[in-house]
Amino acid sequence: MQIVVFVLMLSVLILVHELGHFLIAKLFKMRVEEFGIGLPPRAKSLFVSRGTLFSLNWLPLGGFVKLFGEDMDDPVQANSPEAFFNKPIWQRTAVLLAGVIMNFILGVFAFGIVYTYLGIPTKTDKVFVVEVGKNTPAEAAGITVESEIKKITYQNKVVPFSGVDGFIKQVEPYKGKELELTTISKTGQEKSIRITPRLTPPAGEGALGVALSNIEMKMYPIWQRPFRGAVVGMQEAWAWGKEIAVNLGTVLWGIVTGKGVPKDVSGPIGIYQVSKQVYKIGWVAVLQFMAILSINLAILNVMPFPALDGGRIFFLGIEMIIGKKLKNRIEGYVHSVGMVFLIGLMVLITVRDVIKLIHPL
Repeated sequence: MQIVVFVLMLSVLILVHELGHFLIAKLFKMRVEEFGIGLPPRAKSLFVSRGTLFSLNWLPLGGFVKLFGEDMDDPVQANSPEAFFNKPIWQRTAVLLAGVIMNFILGVFAFGIVYTYLGIPTKTDKVFVVEVGKNTPAEAAGITVESEIKKITYQNKVVPFSGVDGFIKQVEPYKGKELELTTISKTGQEKSIRITPRLTPPAGEGALGVALSNIEMKMYPIWQRPFRGAVVGMQEAWAWGKEIAVNLGTVLWGIVTGKGVPKDVSGPIGIYQVSKQVYKIGWVAVLQFMAILSINLAILNVMPFPALDGGRIFFLGIEMIIGKKLKNRIEGYVHSVGMVFLIGLMVLITVRDVIKLIHPL
């Protein structure tokens, strides 16, 4: 079942990407010869609509769009107003960008569903426990994850605080002294806990040994949540997009400078291993993971590298600068070299993932 979910997840990401190309190509009256569900060889021709063959293919992974007019050496395509390369540069750019935009929108949509279900992350003056370290005063005292710290008491006197920073500041003077914390669990159960903050906690740990947050997953009225969820989803997608772009830049820089691919970069097998762990957590985690992968696919495809959408847009930029179309063969050769490089890199990463499975560190 995990394999089915993984394949289905990747298929949705790729199909949404190709659907973007298809819709914008149709909008600009370009002929789309085929919209394939799955990858060739073809298993069945489903139907023909407005000149486009919709097909079902044997390899159940994503799909593809075959545009008419990508071969300038073909006289039939060269003279057709429906041909891709006979359309204005801005329209061709829009078609190439559409897949990237659709993947980004899918990421936003998926994050929106997640937050509609879990609640909307809202900053508050409350203090929530999000992690309890092992062998810490918090663990020994029985503080639980997702509980809220409501009150600090020292020698029967309440120590006031507001927010995470205020809580940490107020605990600081009481290191080595026993405090009483009043907490409320996620189910609403109130509990009094006696705890002694450490005088000299280990590096990277606080006096209590907890990670704290002021973010509450607030359940707004159901009609508001989809809209609020979409806003938070956009913010989440944008944040992940920036991080992914930086990481991809680091990967490319490592390749260019001869440092190689970082050890934490994974291929399909590594991604599948992560998806297995995500699957065990539940559908919300699967949806979050799919959103991250969708944004990853968008960022990867928009990079100006041969064989990717960004690489093709780069050639359109050259065409705009020099004022004429480049020879189809030249661009084809460059994209072929880029594809060989990407496949080789993927094989290398996959081999490394297999080695990790056989000999885990």
